[in-house]
Order: sequence, then C-alpha cells, then structure tokens
Amino acid sequence: MNKIPFASIEYELKKRHQYPYKWFRKQNDEWDRYTKFIYQTPNWQTLIQKISRVAESEKLDKQQIFQYAANRWYNFWSAKAVEQIFTQLEGIEPALDARDAEKDFYLFGIPFDHKTSVFPKRFNNSFDYAQTHKPELIEWLYKNQSTQKRYHLKNRLFLIVYDSSGAHWKLKAEIALIHQAIHNYIGSFTREQLHSVTFDHLQTSLSDIIWVYK
Repeated sequence: MNKIPFASIEYELKKRHQYPYKWFRKQNDEWDRYTKFIYQTPNWQTLIQKISRVAESEKLDKQQIFQYAANRWYNFWSAKAVEQIFTQLEGIEPALDARDAEKDFYLFGIPFDHKTSVFPKRFNNSFDYAQTHKPELIEWLYKNQSTQKRYHLKNRLFLIVYDSSGAHWKLKAEIALIHQAIHNYIGSFTREQLHSVTFDHLQTSLSDIIWVYK
C-alpha cells in the first residue's frame, strides 16, 4: 500500500468527528466482509458512497452499516498512519510480511505488534493511576483484548490515547500529536524500560505503553 502524507490522513480522519461514535454490534466476520472496502478507501467521501452502495445491495440498515464501516475505516487508517510513523524512524524496520498478525515492525531488533487503544473505562482506575501503574494496565490490556483475528499474546507496544474531555477516540485522528509522542518515545528508548508479561507460566512477552494525551 502506498504511503499517504500524514496531513492528508489526519484531514480525512477528522471528517468522522462530526458524527457520534458508536457500535451497534460486536465486530464479526460477516460484517467485516460487508465492509472490506475500507482497506482501499482513504478518502471519506468515497467511503460514504461505498457504504451507501453496500447498504442498498445487501439490504442493510443504513445507520448500522454506516457506523460499522466508518468505525472500522477510522481505526484502520489511524493505525496505518501510526505504522508509517514508526517505520520512518531510525532504529525501526518494518516486518517483511505486511499481513503478519503478530508483528508490525522491529524496534531495535525486537519484534512488536502495535495497538492503538482509547483509555479503557473498564480498567476502573484513573488515567493518573494508570500512568504510575503501567504493568497493571498492560496485563489488563492483554487479558481484555478482542478475540478477533489479531488476538495474540506476543510482544505488543500499546498507544493509549486519552482526552481530558472524555472524547478519547478523537485523538486517534491527531496524527501530528501521535507522531510527536512516538518520536519522543523512540528517542529515549532503552530495552530496560520494557515490561515482561508471563502467560500461564509458559510464554513471556515484552510490552510497553506510549501515552498520547491532551
């Protein structure tokens, strides 16, 4: 997939902000198939047109398919921008197979999958608490991850977005802010700051959190 300028991705993503963010259902294979066009559609207006055509051809509720497709599109293109940010920095090499579900890149030789997530309400602790109890949140994120296609327990680098207004999801479109946070993290990175997480006394993985907030 060709690289897209960060400013262009941010501009398109922010068009999603005029609509409420909600899901009518959990992600599932059937609705993922309905909306697979998101991967080739970086433009918001083109996305709207494709959603309309699918709603008509598959006889789907227009509001439900709009939310499902728009949310998947928003999260996917934000993630692609984050991946581009990482792989353009010194010390990071992209994974050879772009379809590898367990790693996106090598961080100074260490394989990592990256995952951007809003600060989870169900963590039941404050953002300040999470920042000072990072290992606790990391373990919670592994245990509460989606069981869909990208589920795994390998090395993962989490980007946690937090907005003091409560609209955490909107920060996924703040590509310039995310870029600065990642740049700062990589610039001061040491292997010693990674946290080891052990699962069922068998597998040990490395993880860390990059905080993106305002």
